[in-house]
Amino acid sequence: MIGVIDYKAGNAPSVANALRRVGASFRMVSSPGELEEMTGLILPGVGSAQATMDSLEELDLIGAIKRHVVSDRPYLGICIGFQILFERSQEGHVPCLDLLPGHVKKFDPESVRVPQIGWNRVAFVREDPIWANLPAADYFYFVNSYYVEPDAPDLALGRTEYGHRFCSMASRGKVYGTQFHLEKSAEAGLQVLRNFISISEGDN
Repeated sequence: MIGVIDYKAGNAPSVANALRRVGASFRMVSSPGELEEMTGLILPGVGSAQATMDSLEELDLIGAIKRHVVSDRPYLGICIGFQILFERSQEGHVPCLDLLPGHVKKFDPESVRVPQIGWNRVAFVREDPIWANLPAADYFYFVNSYYVEPDAPDLALGRTEYGHRFCSMASRGKVYGTQFHLEKSAEAGLQVLRNFISISEGDN
């Protein structure tokens, strides 16, 4: 069973709608005990890193998320849910989950329009089952003012050009994160969700 973390500051209902479209078995979860029962977790997100971390702390979910990841169960963070996987965000200088090494930085408003809003190309830089049945590059929908800069370059799964080439998807083991919004990315986004479901069910 996939758990979609509903922490009141995200866009869990939109992700739930996308999961219904691909026929996924999922449940909205918002307590540590519920998270413990899930084979896979999705943390969607809109808004700020501070609001997200505050909501997760208020619901006592931070420890449960970390236990899920440490136990090698699949996890997928989307947008802010991706950014907070790392150590710290420049957005308010917020300490994050520290599950992956790296930091979150703001796009340079002197170089590009901030936020980035719209479709952009993601080039997949290494093989992974999360990319099954997708081409070597595809277009996904972004809404972001900040981007992830991993400390280890081999964490990157996908890269995108916006002012400079940045990491738009990363993974370590069964922990995945996408800067782009899978639930707004048409068939390509739905395929990534199908692949994550397959990984969570032990098919990969």
